[in-house]
Formats: sequence, structure tokens, C-alpha cells
Amino acid sequence: MAGRGTPATALLTRKKIGFTLHSYEHEGGAAYGQEAVDALGLEAARVFKTLVAEVDGNLTVGVVPVDATLDLKALAAAVGGKRARMAEVAAAERATGYVAGGISPLGQKKRLPVVVDASATDWETVFCSAGRRGLEVELAPGDLIAAVDARTAPIAARG
Repeated sequence: MAGRGTPATALLTRKKIGFTLHSYEHEGGAAYGQEAVDALGLEAARVFKTLVAEVDGNLTVGVVPVDATLDLKALAAAVGGKRARMAEVAAAERATGYVAGGISPLGQKKRLPVVVDASATDWETVFCSAGRRGLEVELAPGDLIAAVDARTAPIAARG
């Protein structure tokens, strides 16, 4: 696995949390999460994307399944806020230390509040970005939640 370490994998290793890395050839395009689903042959509800929003002026991370969208009102409510909007890409990249399409909830440069959609706990393991386009980390949802001191809440919207 030489050359595949990221701040996300370093955090998991430091916390002694078991994980499996899955890599695939990143082809480009905007639907990074769906690309991971297709390349790795996974169920979209089990692969989580990391989205950075601004809640009452503070950056907050929402982690939702690839086949869903982030419910901004639900995210705001989950952190005791009133208004939420998607963060500017540059602000998200600056705060997390990752590039868009490779933003991981793990090992971010600035520790942001994280809310993981409650559906994550329906799975034995889930997938999320390992901090690089084309690299996913598989781990138990409880370990993901514990590693980033996340809250869980129903923040995904479907349809």
C-alpha cells in the first residue's frame, strides 16, 4: 500500500481502527461517489459522500449515501442551527485539506462538526472517501462515527 496513505488513513491507523482500502481508476467527471459505486460494484446506499455546508456561518460536514442528497434543513437542525447552505468549494477544500471529489470525513485539516446520516448504521461496513479521488475506505459505521466524534441524524433526502 505504499504511496496510498492519506490523512484519513493515518487517523484510522493512529486510533487503531480497522479498515480496508479500495482503489479504482478515477476517470474524471463530477459524480465522484457514483463513480466509486460503479467501479467497485457496490450498493449506492452503502457508499457515503462527504459534503461541506455552512450552518449559520460555520462549516459543517454532512455524510450521506451517494444515492441521496443532503437535506440542508435537517443538517442545520442536527447541529442546533437555523440556516444551511452548501459551502463554496474553495472554502471546503481549504478547511478539510482535501480536493473536491476526494474530501473525506476523516483526517481533515481543521476539525469540523460531522453529522453522519442515520442510515449508515444499517450496514455492517460502509464506504467513504479515503482522502483521494479513486480511493475509498471501508469501515464499520460505528468506527467512522467514533473516529470523527460525529453525530448521527436523518440528514439524507431521496427522490
